[in-house]
Amino acid sequence: MKDSITITSFIDKYFLHFNALTLSEAAKAYKYHIKNNGKMMITLAGAMSTAELGKILAEMIRKNKVHIISCTGANLEEDITNLIAHSHYKKIPNYRDLTPDEEKNFLKKGFNRVTDTCIPEEQAFKLLQKHIFNMWKRAKEKSKRYFPHEYIYQLLLENILEPYYNINSKDSWVLAAAKKNLPMVVPGWEDSTMGNIFSSYCMKKLFQPFLVKNGIEYMIYLAKWYQKESAHRKIGFFQIGGGISGDFPICVVPMLSQDIGLHPTPFWSYFCQISDSTTSYGSYSGAIPNEKITWGKLDKDTPKFIIESDATIVAPLIFAYILNM
Repeated sequence: MKDSITITSFIDKYFLHFNALTLSEAAKAYKYHIKNNGKMMITLAGAMSTAELGKILAEMIRKNKVHIISCTGANLEEDITNLIAHSHYKKIPNYRDLTPDEEKNFLKKGFNRVTDTCIPEEQAFKLLQKHIFNMWKRAKEKSKRYFPHEYIYQLLLENILEPYYNINSKDSWVLAAAKKNLPMVVPGWEDSTMGNIFSSYCMKKLFQPFLVKNGIEYMIYLAKWYQKESAHRKIGFFQIGGGISGDFPICVVPMLSQDIGLHPTPFWSYFCQISDSTTSYGSYSGAIPNEKITWGKLDKDTPKFIIESDATIVAPLIFAYILNM
């Protein structure tokens, strides 16, 4: 009987050149970093939650392979909408062939398209809105204020959304994070659906913006976390996509060292980015890692990897390798 082939052994045997080799080396370096008592930040851009990355990211969180997350407001809320409304989602495999009229039809029917998936407005966003409104209202009545992710953690840990669970709850990365009270930063939360809704309530004078802690407070929160953790262990940076979820947290190192003058502030000790951005004039999301040396984010000897491919293919493979699947 032949030995069963694991994902880890498959990658070791066949991922030998070009992007495949970079993937293999990045996975091994991530594994080595964790094995040597390092901690890892994962940053989530794009529509990773709607792409159901939570199925494996949740396991990474449970197995202590992730120690802090930076994500967009969309990824924070869309993991929850997937949790409570997945069976109402509509798959659109022929999305490249849609006409403007067909797109307009989706809007009329209450579906918001994310590439090949339509999220149902009523069963997803409206349901989440109803319950998070009560969290904001309670905080106002108690004169409390929290970060965006803390309101979501409250919803989950108080089991308020449990009656609506529509998938195996083990496949929700935000629920896994909430159960561990995983540190999180959500820069630019205002541009998410819930951020837009909260803004509308502020304009209607139902709430004050002060009720939700802001981006500057997130940076201070992250800086304190980094100071404390980097005093004892090396901190790595695993970036999925580009955008604010990666740009925001990586700056904490030069902020501490250059703006506050805290010397020595350790550089990020590992860096990997999965990117489909083309390196071009002034591109940041597509910039090669070496550019970050000039900004005081990475050192010249920091292990650096950039995998130019689709994150929905690459991230699960790397996570599977780390989990010895």
